[in-house]
Amino acid sequence: MKKLLLLAPAALALAACGSSGPTRDASQPLVYVTSQRTASYITECLESRLSRVQASSVGGSTELAVGSGSDTAYFVTLTPVSAGAVIKVMRPANAPDDPPEPEMRFDIARCAT
Repeated sequence: MKKLLLLAPAALALAACGSSGPTRDASQPLVYVTSQRTASYITECLESRLSRVQASSVGGSTELAVGSGSDTAYFVTLTPVSAGAVIKVMRPANAPDDPPEPEMRFDIARCAT
């Protein structure tokens, strides 16, 4: 039961990160949440769930590009913090819908908790 209570804040934060439809501001994060999981765990989890994930390290952070080449649909930045990682997901304007946004949100939620 204690573990379920620890996961509730992350799930609530993800649920509150809804987009405002097709006119969503691309300069605002699609998801911005702190997880108790490490950046390496989240990276491995997302790579197992999503196709076409390219990972790179920038400073102390891990950046994931989801999509292929110039058709990147999402950029995920994983920044380590003392008790896990901060997950920031950005979606460029006019990005392809592959994977669809609900699927991406679901995969982020599964890997963050």
